[in-house]
Amino acid sequence: MKELIKKYNAAKQKATKFMQAGKLNAYFDALIEMNNYKMQLVAIKAS
Repeated sequence: MKELIKKYNAAKQKATKFMQAGKLNAYFDALIEMNNYKMQLVAIKAS
C-alpha cells in the first residue's frame, strides 16, 4: 500500500512538471498512470 502511494505521488509530480513544460502527450500519459495507481489503491481499500 505504501509503495502504491509513493508511485502515485511520483506520477503526480511528473504530471505537474509535464503540464508546466507544455508537454501534453507526456502529461496525459502521467495522468493515466496516476489513474491506474488510484484504482489499485481503491481496490485494496475496498477489500
